[in-house]
Amino acid sequence: MLYPWGCWPMQLRKTIKTLLLIAGGVALIGADAPADRTSYDEVGRASWYGAELAGHKTGNGEMFKPDAITAAHRTLPMPSYVEVTNLDTGRTILVRINDRGPFTGDRIIDISQGAARQLGVEGQGHFPVRVRRVNPPEYEKTALLNGGTAAERLATPPALLNALRKKLGATPVAMAKPAAMPAVAKPLPSNVPVTASGAYFVQVGAFSTEARANIAAKQVGGTVQASGKYWRVRTGPFANTAAAKAALGPVTAKGYRDARITR
Repeated sequence: MLYPWGCWPMQLRKTIKTLLLIAGGVALIGADAPADRTSYDEVGRASWYGAELAGHKTGNGEMFKPDAITAAHRTLPMPSYVEVTNLDTGRTILVRINDRGPFTGDRIIDISQGAARQLGVEGQGHFPVRVRRVNPPEYEKTALLNGGTAAERLATPPALLNALRKKLGATPVAMAKPAAMPAVAKPLPSNVPVTASGAYFVQVGAFSTEARANIAAKQVGGTVQASGKYWRVRTGPFANTAAAKAALGPVTAKGYRDARITR
């Protein structure tokens, strides 16, 4: 396996670059110069890397964590943030760039195993993607920096998805019906009283804008409540902890790893 350039020892990378420059290395590995392109928006192929590189230093000196939502890119600043869309499904996630690579001509980005899992491509070696640079809110940047996840973005509309696939050169496809989600324990009807000892909720998260909270609530079938400077999203109430735990699984599967059961 060809390891991403950012995971090679720093001294070895410096030595290789120096030798290539001395040799007139116009074709230097990573020939694309780093560029702060705020409008970056490309389609191409991608792959992922994981546990075999755990603990290696990334291009910006951080320790690579397979479960963190990160990626390697040839030119974008470190750190910077991109939305990666799976062109096979339309699923889109937020990813933090903290490494250099890939250094092969057929890929535009390599994502971590954690990002591959969230994007739904962990079982694939290569996959078609759209990579679009964005400037997310600070709380999402902090979540990714600390090894967490940001909320999954809205699914790409079929018409746009097919246009992106055409741009890539892939054959447009009819969008399949979404796979059935695991059974979710249904909240009790609002007209059924719940005693204080039996009121359980799944706390999905707190958001700094009502718009983001509404998106999250729509994704998990929850409700939005204002709470000071934040908007809280939760599902429920549930009659007991077993029902709440059954509802928690699908919520975390959608990327809300900090979701928890509350009363």
